[in-house]
Amino acid sequence: MGVRQRMSTVRSGLPGPLSLAAALTTPTRADLIEDPLIARVRAIRTALGLAATAWLLLTYPLREGRADYLFGQLLNLLIGCGVLLVCGTVGITVFCLGARRPLGRMYARRVGGPLRALAALPLGAGLVWLMTAVLRGDAVSTSMIGAHDFFGGFFGTTAGTLISGLIMAAAFLAGGLVCLCVLVSAACFTLVAAVRGLNSCFRTADVHELLPAVLSPLLVWSLFVVQLVDGPDVVAPPVVFVPFLLGGPLSVTALAVWEVRRLRTRYGVTLRSAWGR
Repeated sequence: MGVRQRMSTVRSGLPGPLSLAAALTTPTRADLIEDPLIARVRAIRTALGLAATAWLLLTYPLREGRADYLFGQLLNLLIGCGVLLVCGTVGITVFCLGARRPLGRMYARRVGGPLRALAALPLGAGLVWLMTAVLRGDAVSTSMIGAHDFFGGFFGTTAGTLISGLIMAAAFLAGGLVCLCVLVSAACFTLVAAVRGLNSCFRTADVHELLPAVLSPLLVWSLFVVQLVDGPDVVAPPVVFVPFLLGGPLSVTALAVWEVRRLRTRYGVTLRSAWGR
């Protein structure tokens, strides 16, 4: 069973938001070169990165609250995606312009997949922020003066106040449950989209197999700079935090170099062949 068939099987068994996130961030080009070893090494590196992050969070206290930490990580991811969008646009444009006809136009027609994968994160993060604001009462007013006046005209002031209060409580309870369900779904969607998007470099392999290896170091080093400027999220000594901070960019860069070499030696995929030269 190929990688695409296995991924289709996994996605079909996932809940709705997770399946949607996986579908938006998984390359689907029919003639995509699928190397099982590259896929396994990427998955292992991602799992090790998540495990290291979990260990750091469980070992050392957070500099800020948990909610602030989560929103800070979402913001960092969005910043990294913005950097990747700008630099990726330049890189893909150069890649398309450097290819001979009709390859350049063919590559340009394939950018829809990466754009959808990049759009998944702002969509999920925006829903998380909106639902959190609604549940906190920052986006919805609890005033029911209009309802109070409406029912008061029929049942009197006391009865109108009681009925409007019951309706308000029922409406806010139902709305709160709906918002909570949307929040959980959006959080799961965003988490899966972030992990799988970073793992696949946001489906840039749909354009060409070389692009994930070329663009992924750019993404992780941009996130490294953002984290370095923002400061540590945990109260950890520099001897622990600095190697942790450097581990991601260095490992992704080394993996990218290995991927380029493996694509060249095993499949004959080079920049010259990609450009038809």
